Amino acid sequence: MDIRVITEPCIGVKDASCVAICPVDAIHPTAGEAGFDAAAQLFIDPDTCIGCGLCDDECPVRAIYPADEVPAKWRHYIQLNAEHFGK
Repeated sequence: MDIRVITEPCIGVKDASCVAICPVDAIHPTAGEAGFDAAAQLFIDPDTCIGCGLCDDECPVRAIYPADEVPAKWRHYIQLNAEHFGK
C-alpha cells in the first residue's frame, strides 16, 4: 500500500472526517492542536501513514490520493506534506 497525500482541494476546507477515521493518527493538525487555525490545510505524516486508504473516501472534497496517483498538477503536495512534519 502507498502512503496518502492531501492535496489542494483541502485548502480552506480542513474537514476532519479523515482525521476521525485514520487508525494511526497520521493526519494533522487536528482541531485541538496548536497551529490548526493557521494551517491552510491538513497534512498526512508520511512516516506514520500505513497506506490503508480509509481516508480517501472520507474526504468530502476528494483531496487525498495515494502518493503515486497524485495528479501531476498537485505533485508538489507530496513534498509539502513531508515538509509539514520536518522531513
